[in-house]
Amino acid sequence: MHLSFPSVWPRGLLLAAALAGLAPRTLATTKGLNQIVTPDIQPAGVLSLSAQAQHALIGNSQEVQFELGLTKNFEVSFFHGFKPQEEIAGAEFNFFQQGPHLLTLGAVNWSSHGGGAQPVLEYGCYGAADHFIAGAIYAGQRTEAVLGYSHQLAEKLQFSVDWQSGPGNSATLGFTYNFTPNLQTNPAIYFTNSKPRHALGYLVVSWNLPVW
Repeated sequence: MHLSFPSVWPRGLLLAAALAGLAPRTLATTKGLNQIVTPDIQPAGVLSLSAQAQHALIGNSQEVQFELGLTKNFEVSFFHGFKPQEEIAGAEFNFFQQGPHLLTLGAVNWSSHGGGAQPVLEYGCYGAADHFIAGAIYAGQRTEAVLGYSHQLAEKLQFSVDWQSGPGNSATLGFTYNFTPNLQTNPAIYFTNSKPRHALGYLVVSWNLPVW
């Protein structure tokens, strides 16, 4: 198994570090997983701005992402890739939520490089400390399973694992740490499904700010 990490530090991560202190305080908490989209929706009026570096075998090696909750049930997302140049859009709608249970339908990974959006359906059970996610995504003319789990180890620290079936996808292991209520980082390792097996590095920095 070969272990690789991103060879470059993207401009977006440097921008994140520079602007993090300017964001007003919000009630952000650790969220999300390493690889798969999650069924929870960004709070209405709150913009999540992220920058990530990852090995090129995972995807675009340098990206910034904008994720905005338009209502309590609907969010949109937009990625800009720097290497190579690429635009990626997505949207999610949560049509059922009762207690810890939620069900969300989305269309993700709509790339400017061609190919349509990928439909995804996910169920989540969100307890106080443990989140379980299961679902399916239609990608590359096949249906792939998605599974995820996260556990809140401490107030600022979350452990997470996830997996997406199919070639070109991976199982992952990572952590999310909240430096402040606004600013968090998520380093992870991707273990590829396909042979030869690789362990690939991933890092994302995110912050949240209200826009209305």
